[in-house]
Amino acid sequence: MSPRHLALAVGIAAVWGFNFVVMQTGLRHFAPLQYAALRFALAAFPALLFVGRPGVAWRWVAGVAAAIGVGQFGLLLVGMRAGMPAGLSSLVLQTQALFTVLFAATLLGERLTARRVAGLAVAFCGLALVAVDFGVSGPIGAFALCVAAAAAWSVGIIVQRRAAPPDSLRFMVWVSALSAPPLLLMSLVLEGVPSLDVPLEGWLSLAYVAFLSTLGGFGAWGWLLRRYDASTVGPYALLVPVFGLSSAALVTGEPLSWPTLLAAALILAGVLYAGSRPRRRLRDVPQALSRRPA
Repeated sequence: MSPRHLALAVGIAAVWGFNFVVMQTGLRHFAPLQYAALRFALAAFPALLFVGRPGVAWRWVAGVAAAIGVGQFGLLLVGMRAGMPAGLSSLVLQTQALFTVLFAATLLGERLTARRVAGLAVAFCGLALVAVDFGVSGPIGAFALCVAAAAAWSVGIIVQRRAAPPDSLRFMVWVSALSAPPLLLMSLVLEGVPSLDVPLEGWLSLAYVAFLSTLGGFGAWGWLLRRYDASTVGPYALLVPVFGLSSAALVTGEPLSWPTLLAAALILAGVLYAGSRPRRRLRDVPQALSRRPA
């Protein structure tokens, strides 16, 4: 990866990590489901008028919208409103990689190797440590909602993998368009008629998550994935909770306890190990070369 593209990958991770602090700010002015609905509405319009059709069957767009738009972000924002801190939310949400491996094995029949099982075990130890540490001082229900959001995200990833959209930005615009109506309906039923008498801070928060994080982040990430293998680009997503935890500590004063840091190390190490490929031993290389056709 070239230095400019490397900087872009790190920059996207920084934008997504700081996104949690921005969402926490927005939740001071909007109800959770209202905030999610407005986020996707702004991400979809007016971009919807310029991107063209999604390029895949509508059932795939609807499936990702239900899993990621409604499920992931609806549950995440409700959990954050219920007391889940921004930095810790960015860390727990990364467990989507673990759920993705489990769901891919059970639903798609993908092979669950010993390496993946070991990585899952290490990462789930980190998740259990977060649950115990946060459960002592915070609402465990908020933590459970964040874990459920990670599981919903993993379902969306699997659906999107099956869809294989040719243009990730165009696909995300349509996902946003299909996510906004059900979120708005749920907000009206569960949260009542929303008030739009919101200070500038709230609208700036919405602009950040809609344009910079959703459209800019997913668009740039898809652009990188079209130029490099997923195994090259994917690991940079592990920087998201690093930026999320550090920005929350700097901006909101969210404490970084030793259990949190240890849990972060376990989760990130487990996810990275489960997603990596074993290196071929040097003594196996000559044998592999000898089996190559001339």
